[in-house]
Amino acid sequence: MTINAEFWVAVAFVIFVAIAFYMGLHRSILDALDQRSARIKAELDEALRLKDEAQKLLAEYRRRHSEAEREAEAIIGSARTEAERVAAEAKAKMEEFIARRTKMAETKITQAEAQALAEVRAAAADAAVAAATTILADSTKGKVADELIARGIREIKTKLN
Repeated sequence: MTINAEFWVAVAFVIFVAIAFYMGLHRSILDALDQRSARIKAELDEALRLKDEAQKLLAEYRRRHSEAEREAEAIIGSARTEAERVAAEAKAKMEEFIARRTKMAETKITQAEAQALAEVRAAAADAAVAAATTILADSTKGKVADELIARGIREIKTKLN
């Protein structure tokens, strides 16, 4: 009987498996596989937890971003409103300034007209007094005439001024 090499390999393998089973090697292998499975499961759970946390953070940042955009729009709107208000105030102040300047110019013109009118009246009064003096001096003679002329001149001056 010739026993070939495959037979002896099979016998050695059976003996090896029997010794490994007797020594509890299968438990060690199963424990190692269970530990590896547990470690992989823990890593997957950690990855899922991190993924959930990342999604929550992403949602929070998106919410903050939209809030920041709304706040920026509100700031821009209030800035526009403020700019319009300031422009309206500036326009009103400018119109008020122009009105005051116009009023001051009109007042100065009125004063200049009044002064010119007073000067014309004074000049007319002086001319009238001079004419009256000349006429009365030529028509009346003597001391009484001089006294009447002086009194008349004083009265005319007080009445015209």
